[in-house]
Amino acid sequence: MSTDIQQATDLIAEQAKHIEAVRQEVNKILVGQETLLDRMLIAMISGGHILLEGVPGLAKTTAVKTLSLALGLDFKRISFTPDLLPADVVGTMIYNQKDGTFSPKRGPVFTNLLLADEINRAPAKVQSALLEAMQEQQVTIGDTTFILPEPFLVMATQNPIEQEGTYPLPEAQVDRFMLKCKIVHPSKEDEKRIMNRFTRKQTFDVKKVLSGEQIAVMRDVLDQVYCDDKVGDYIIDIVFATRTPKAYKLDIEHQIECGASPRATMFLNIAARANAMLQGRAYATPQDVKEIAHDVLRHRLILTYEAEAEEVTSEDIITTILNQIPVP
Repeated sequence: MSTDIQQATDLIAEQAKHIEAVRQEVNKILVGQETLLDRMLIAMISGGHILLEGVPGLAKTTAVKTLSLALGLDFKRISFTPDLLPADVVGTMIYNQKDGTFSPKRGPVFTNLLLADEINRAPAKVQSALLEAMQEQQVTIGDTTFILPEPFLVMATQNPIEQEGTYPLPEAQVDRFMLKCKIVHPSKEDEKRIMNRFTRKQTFDVKKVLSGEQIAVMRDVLDQVYCDDKVGDYIIDIVFATRTPKAYKLDIEHQIECGASPRATMFLNIAARANAMLQGRAYATPQDVKEIAHDVLRHRLILTYEAEAEEVTSEDIITTILNQIPVP
């Protein structure tokens, strides 16, 4: 048993070196967004999708594009607008006049890393065009189903402050995002570094330090990261506290209309193990769960009107739960 643990530790230490190389390349351009980069790496390692929320100018798009360069992956960007059609995302059937037949024309979703920019600006029918791609990693055009390339990762951005001309994502689609990362303004020191670095003409050469094959290896190695039953029970308790708060002596039942789905349980486990892997550990701890809990849960809680009237956010509820549930 100890030999197996040592082998897993050695494998994960090797992957941690690759991850650090990616981090160094991305940080040539990205300044002061370490949490954002960590969450993107967790999504990459675990094969989940990520929703980035923040006001304009916080380098959301730049972060995704820079990561694709460091990973050497095929990258495409879709700017979601009110006049976008589902065919603009997944593709359509094109009529050939010469032989009178239809042939499929693949859309930009056929890529490794898809940036869905300002996803809440397009209507629901366009947003739902991504559902099959995100969940099944396949796309149906006409009567033919096409498998998307591996790895396939959707990173969507949205602006939380503009309400006019936007279409909030339905709960069913939001739930398909493994993580929802809220991006905040940089510190004064980081903003000074940004000013000094990007107010003069400079060329930043981001090198490819990873490949699709190595990402596939990382995902295999992630399966070897150990999650103890006690940590698993801790995850279950956190998720169930969002559904039955009274059972955990929490007076927040009137604030939650609908608790987290079973996807939250699975994603908390996977993301906690991926977080451990980023730090070169072969086992997940309760601290890994705590670090990732807000990003996994914040978009899965539906609050009541009473909570909104009291100005209670999903962040507040998650913090209350984490403070109340005993840590193993």
